[in-house]
Amino acid sequence: MYESHEHLQTLTEIRSLMERSSKFLSLSGLSGVSAGVVALAGAAVVYTRLRADWVSALGYLPAGSYTDTTHAALVPFLVQVAVAVLVLALLSGTYFTVRKARRQEQRVWNASSRRLLWAMLIPLATGGLFCLVLLMHKLIWLAFPATLIFYGLALLNGSRYTVRDVESLGYCEIGLGLLALVWPGYNLLAWAIGFGVLHIVYGLTMYYKYERNTA
Repeated sequence: MYESHEHLQTLTEIRSLMERSSKFLSLSGLSGVSAGVVALAGAAVVYTRLRADWVSALGYLPAGSYTDTTHAALVPFLVQVAVAVLVLALLSGTYFTVRKARRQEQRVWNASSRRLLWAMLIPLATGGLFCLVLLMHKLIWLAFPATLIFYGLALLNGSRYTVRDVESLGYCEIGLGLLALVWPGYNLLAWAIGFGVLHIVYGLTMYYKYERNTA
């Protein structure tokens, strides 16, 4: 009986070592929480501005439904907010991930993290360029759900190289993006839920599942 338990423990340790060598397991749940908080703050800034000026521009409108002057002012504003949210989310996410990796005595930049980054980079870069083209053609109502869909695809692609919970988040982001295409009048709300609320829920789940006892 004792020998069987010893064999089982050995197999568990071997499996853990194999996972550590093939997957990036240092993603912190607090990174998701911080990214969600930043995204909600960005959505609040956009809502505050558009509520007074161009709130209808986020709904389903033909290309010529609002003036070129309005469009010229709206697009840079949205891009600036998106870039600010991305930078702040990356900085906070990097901080918490590095902190977790140090506690686990793991390296952040290794073969696993490089595979994860590359797997996510292609869908994200493609989606970013696609959304910029949509903005150029005044299809703002399509750009919001497109960011959710491409981000979800990036998560699905990257889930092979990290914890499987990321896959569930990817499916949720894609589903929410498709719903936003059907009901475009709620684009900003869908964006806030996808990048804000879902990230916070995912981050807290990851934290209590993997990190709480080791914090």
